[in-house]
Parts: sequence; C-alpha cells; structure tokens
Amino acid sequence: VVLWGPPGTGKTTLAYLIARASGRRFIELSAVSSGVSDVRRVVDDARRTLASGGEETILFVDEVHRFSKSQQDSLLPAVENRWVVLVAATTENPSFSVISPLLSRSLLLRVHSLEQSDIERLIDRALADPRGFDGAAVIDEDARAHLAAVSGGDARRSLTSLEAAAAIAFSEAEAAGNAPAETGPAETGAEEADPAAPVRITLAHATE
Repeated sequence: VVLWGPPGTGKTTLAYLIARASGRRFIELSAVSSGVSDVRRVVDDARRTLASGGEETILFVDEVHRFSKSQQDSLLPAVENRWVVLVAATTENPSFSVISPLLSRSLLLRVHSLEQSDIERLIDRALADPRGFDGAAVIDEDARAHLAAVSGGDARRSLTSLEAAAAIAFSEAEAAGNAPAETGPAETGAEEADPAAPVRITLAHATE
C-alpha cells in the first residue's frame, strides 16, 4: 500500500493499525535516514522470521519519495515474494516519486487533510486522555476552534501548538504562584499559535 497525503494526516498511524489488526510485526524505516543496507537487513530478518513460522512483517517506509531509484528497487524482491507487507507513505505525488514497478504492485490510497471538527475532537481527547493532559488543562471553545483552524488540517501541528500553549500556561501559573485548588482556576494567555489571536488555556488543577 502507498499512502499519499499531506503531513499530519495519520499515515503512520494507519500503518500501525494495519499491523496490529492483522497480528503482524511492525517495523518502521525512514527514507530520510535509511539506506539500502537498512532495507536489506530488515527484509532478511523478516524473511528468516517468516521461514521459521513466526509472524509476518509490516514494513512501513516513511517519506518513501526520498529513496533513490536503487533504494526503491531494493524493496521489489521483498514485495514480489511477500517476505514483507509494504506500507509506504509519501507527501509527494507517487506517480513522479515512486518507481513504476513498485507502484504497479501497490494499492494507492489518497489520505486527505483532517476537517476542523476532526482536529477539535483530537484536541479534546488530548486534554482528557491519561496519555495526554489527563484533565490538567482545559481550553474554551474559541481557543479550540482557533487552534484547529491554524493547524491547516495537520493533527500533529495542532497537538504541538496545544502543548506549547499549555506549557506557557503552566509556567506562568507557577511563576505567579497560583494555587488553583485554593484560589480557583488560573487563566493565562499563550500567543505562539498566532500573536493576533492568543490561545487561552485554563488550568483545571495544579500538577506536581
């Protein structure tokens, strides 16, 4: 599978979900920092694992358009012999950036930018989820909509802006000596997303 779409639209996440849902191993390579030797090492390992009755391997190659023709050629035997299931991601038009033999053996899927409503739901999840802020920070509707709008459909960018805004809010609250449990919620402004429209975050409670 070749996933084609702009940054922050979940291409890596899709590859990981394919691996998890199918019970296969997941191995990731970045075409920016990997070479032919890295590809051969991963393929050889996947081949040995498969031959010994082990799990099949999902090989995820990020930014595959950064691979040279010879590097992309090195993937062909693994794909043709089904030693790996290749999932490649690219932000460039694969018709011009991926070699024809590899493209002809792949399913091409176009991944589109997220809608603003999708980004807003992601922000809410990041604030509430234990793996995120776990309720330690909240954001009003206008600020959430602003963050989603300036993200340009890029989930990663929206989370980066949220983390930066929250970091400033926590830092300013700490410097001011705010104790939300005693004095009520501390509200601070963070302007890194767009100085003309500052993002405001309210700290729900103090953290260690």
